[in-house]
Amino acid sequence: MGMSPTPPARRLRLGLPRRVFSQVLLMQVAIAAGVAVLATGLFLAPLGDQLDDQAMRRALAIAQTTAAQPRLADEVRGTPPAPDGPVQREAERIRAATRAEYVVVMDTRGVRWSHTDPGEIGRHVSTDPSEALAGREVMEIDEGTLGRSARGKVPLRDGEGEIVGAVSVGIAYDSVRARLVHAIPELLAYAGGALAVGALAAWLIARRVQRQTRDLAFSDIAALLAEREAMLHGIREGVVALDRAGRIRLLNDEARRLLGIGDEAVGRSLDEALGGGRTADVLAGRVTGTDLLTVRGQRVLVANRMPTDDGGAVATLRDRTELEQLGRELDSTRGLIDALRAQDHEHANRMHTLLGLLELEMYDDAVDFVGEVVGDHRATAEQITERIQDPLLAALLVGKATVAAERGVALRLSGRTGLPDRLVDPRGLVTIVGNLVDNALDAVAGTPHARVEVELQAEGRAAVLAVRDTGPGIPEERREVVFTEGWSTKEPPAHRGRGIGLSLVRRLAERQGGTVTVGEAPGGGAEFTVVLPEALAEPGPRAAANVPGAESVPPRPGPRSAGAVPSAEEETR
Repeated sequence: MGMSPTPPARRLRLGLPRRVFSQVLLMQVAIAAGVAVLATGLFLAPLGDQLDDQAMRRALAIAQTTAAQPRLADEVRGTPPAPDGPVQREAERIRAATRAEYVVVMDTRGVRWSHTDPGEIGRHVSTDPSEALAGREVMEIDEGTLGRSARGKVPLRDGEGEIVGAVSVGIAYDSVRARLVHAIPELLAYAGGALAVGALAAWLIARRVQRQTRDLAFSDIAALLAEREAMLHGIREGVVALDRAGRIRLLNDEARRLLGIGDEAVGRSLDEALGGGRTADVLAGRVTGTDLLTVRGQRVLVANRMPTDDGGAVATLRDRTELEQLGRELDSTRGLIDALRAQDHEHANRMHTLLGLLELEMYDDAVDFVGEVVGDHRATAEQITERIQDPLLAALLVGKATVAAERGVALRLSGRTGLPDRLVDPRGLVTIVGNLVDNALDAVAGTPHARVEVELQAEGRAAVLAVRDTGPGIPEERREVVFTEGWSTKEPPAHRGRGIGLSLVRRLAERQGGTVTVGEAPGGGAEFTVVLPEALAEPGPRAAANVPGAESVPPRPGPRSAGAVPSAEEETR
């Protein structure tokens, strides 16, 4: 029977714990303990020096008091040194009263006249007394016959001030050390108390850090930060993070591109970074809702805002410019398809009529009928191109006339219309005219005697556009609100949002230094007026000859289809 392999022994891993809570607690306790030890050491070092100084000053004070005794100098001069002499008795009395280790009185030769050991009386002192005998006071820590002591030495003078000896007093150094050792337990108790308070504070701080970091390890936090940076700068959505005061604290690359701002916006409020407008209102939460539409520059954005636990918010931005353009193109395509379907139906009716005329052998009537039908479509295009010479704008209005006829709306050009082919930005004007005509068609569709009138004039280098309709009009209190991004009274289609067209019209006009206003049309309904001061280039020799005027040859009269675009003057004839 085979032996099972011995499992490998688990290696003991030493080092810091992985959790932030444990690491913070351990580091803070270590810091508190280190500070307590350092503070205790820094306190004990000067305490020893302070106790030494106090002992030396005490010894010096006792020596000064002893030397000041009135009979001591006379007794040193007049009596021999003896164990039972008056100097010995006086010195012992003072020693006992002051609890000094010794009080030694000596003459000018350094011979002792008093000592705690009577056998030392009459002998020379063990330390150098020259400083005191020279008239100077001395404080020192020194070794003597009685061991290490704190000493004070002063000169002994007679009544005339002449030095007759010296007095040396010692305080046992063991007593100084004993005071220091006695102070250490009390000091350590204070240090321990401070360490306990510091450990408790460290635990509370660590618990707070644990809650804020969700008890993650430092490696996990670093990995999350790296993943967040990669995610924020890799996704194709703009992300804007705000603090509780509404200041920008984070922008990813896509948000910088969509909003047209850089790193200088970080730390600033939305109004400062973006300027006033709907975009700042949406990101700041002053406009509520989901998938809010806003326009920033030439971009249509969809914004969503989510508040965070710290009182701030995170807003996401999606670029819907291309989708919005595709949606409008889809609407235009559907309109053209409907118009072609209507034309196909009308063409079939005309073919049936032509077939009937041929079967009835009414050949002259058939020829006249075909001529009128062909001339009607040609007249519609000719009327527009005679007055509007820019091919893009003329093609747009021809197509809109077909769509209007299908919807039962009469689309007309004003008799004052005349625009040369020297537009600086024809695509911008096409967008403006297309949006305004579409809105006008939506406003009048389904109403009796529905009519939309377009007027385009050139005044020097300025282009003036007016689009009038016979719809319900716009109340005066809403005439500024209609230009707000996302504002609309119509249900949005499935493929795109509403409330963008008029906002784009205003932005395109303002980009060219122009204005857009809305008022009441003369016959009721709404009238939008766009003034573009620099829409036309300077006229050249040939361009001036092609400017349309009142002498334009009018189209030949004849029956019209629903898609014809007569001028206002022709309507009155």
